Formats: sequence, C-alpha cells, structure tokens
Amino acid sequence: MSNLDLAPEPRACGGRGFVVAEPVRELLSPRTVKLGESTEVRRLLPNLGRRMIGAWAFVDHYGPDDIADEPGMQVPPHPHIGLQTVSWLHEGEVLHRDSTGSLQTIRPRELGLMTAGRAISHSEESPRPHARYLHGAQLWVALPDEHRHTDPHFEYHADLPTVTAPGLTATVILGSLDGTTSPGTTYTPLVGADLTLAEGTRARLPLDPDFEYGVLSMSGEVHVDGVPVTPGSMLYLGCGRTELPLQADSDASVMLLGGEPFAEELIMWWNFVGRTQEEIERAREEWMRGSRFGEVKGYEGDRLLAPELPPVPLKPRGRVR
Repeated sequence: MSNLDLAPEPRACGGRGFVVAEPVRELLSPRTVKLGESTEVRRLLPNLGRRMIGAWAFVDHYGPDDIADEPGMQVPPHPHIGLQTVSWLHEGEVLHRDSTGSLQTIRPRELGLMTAGRAISHSEESPRPHARYLHGAQLWVALPDEHRHTDPHFEYHADLPTVTAPGLTATVILGSLDGTTSPGTTYTPLVGADLTLAEGTRARLPLDPDFEYGVLSMSGEVHVDGVPVTPGSMLYLGCGRTELPLQADSDASVMLLGGEPFAEELIMWWNFVGRTQEEIERAREEWMRGSRFGEVKGYEGDRLLAPELPPVPLKPRGRVR
C-alpha cells in the first residue's frame, strides 16, 4: 500500500518517549486521505501524538465501499524500504504485483505480507471484474536495524490459525495470541489479530503486559475496556495489561494490534522508513532514476513519481522511556 499524499510530511517515529507504560484509554480519530482514483481511506497511524504501536507504524482503514461501477483500488507501482506491508480484507479482492515477480489475488481473511527490506516496488489493484464491495485495512510494520536490509520477498497465507471463545473468533494475522502463532514472518515481538464477535458477546482476551496495544474497529458496535469504539476509529491502550475486556452490542469485528515498544528512532517519509535524511534522499533519487527497486511487470499504467522532499531537515526523534 502506498502513501499517496502529494506533499507527505516527514514523521519522526520510534523511540520510547511516547510509549504509555500503564493501561490507558486513548481514542484516536482518523484523518481522511484520498487513495488512487476512487478509494478514500481513514488513516489512524501515524496520528497526532501517537506515531506507532509496537512496530506497527502505519494503519489505513477503508470501506465498506460500493465499487460496482468504479475501478476500485488502483495503486500504481511505487517503492518501499525498511518495512513490511500487511494487506487485510473483510470484503473484496486485491491483486498484488511486485518487483520480485509475485502475482497474487488476496481475498478476505487471507494474509498478503510483503517484506520490503532493502528495496521493493509493488502495485495493488481491484481485479477486473471485481466484487461489489471493498473493505479492509492496510498496515506497515517497521523493520529493526538488523533486518531492514534483508532481501525483499512476498508471503501469502490463505489459512491462518484461530483462537476461539464463546461468541468470539480471533484470526491470528501476525505474531502470537494466547499461544497460537501465525505463519507470517515477523522480525520483532508483536501481534496482529482479527476478532469477530457475535452480538451480546462478553469476553476477556489474554494480553502480554510487556506489549503496548491498540484496537481498530472494523464494523459493528464494540466496547473495548468500557470505551465504545466506532468503525474507523482506534483505541490506544498503553502497556501493562494482562487481559482485554470486550463487549459486542451487535455482530462486530475489530483488529487487535500490539507489540513490544519499538526502541529505535525512525524517519518515515512517503513510502520509505529509514534512519537518516541521506538514506531517504538516496532512496527517492534511485526510485526516480529507475534503479534499485526493480520493475513491476503487468500493471497497465505508469508508476508513481516521488513527491518533492520538504525543505526542512529530516531528523529521527524520540526519547528513551
């Protein structure tokens, strides 16, 4: 997934200065961003005052959108470094292509996981023909320094493990939850899970007190630790929790995102996660020159051009907790 802002702001991320070391209930409101020709997304991370949750550095929620007479998602080839992208659908389909030669249609509750590593480029589009509705989330996971120059690769997992309780099914997207582990490759301690709750469900989900957590509402009415969380919003929960109370007032679905607080300081600009301004400048120049990031074959259309860098210096920031 691309950040298609024409004038993206540099984001100083990471470090533990903004980590809340105790349980909190901080409701995050989204920022609306246009993505491609006909898709509008609600951006939850990075957010004013909340840059990351564990290694999760970017979260977009979109839909449900009626795209029966629209092209749907159309994101031309674009570059990434230093991160993983996670494609997660509740409705619709997304066709993924990348410069390693991967070609895969991703469907609801299937994991498309792309590790950019040192450099990759990819495109995402609604197939033709496509389903009427499109609803899902796109997320980025920052790679730690020791793994951020790894070779790029793509993983597809159609069958993911689940954790069940009365009225609740949790699909483990990444990492581990309640002793159940996703097959997706991770590089830091984290968890991503899709929770489906039946109307009237009251459940308590076990958590790791060393992780910080957030809950993104996808659909329905859910109270998370007593706080109503509406679709397209996210509740940040801080650290120090051993369990999470959930109450569904209707059939509902939320995404649980968590992880060990990310200690390294980062710069996130456009579709790049780096450590220095020079690294970001070099990546932009190499994308514009057509080197390093390979070629996405089969996409009908031009690739994205990188926006201009801002005139202010890009500096990683953050404080040690």
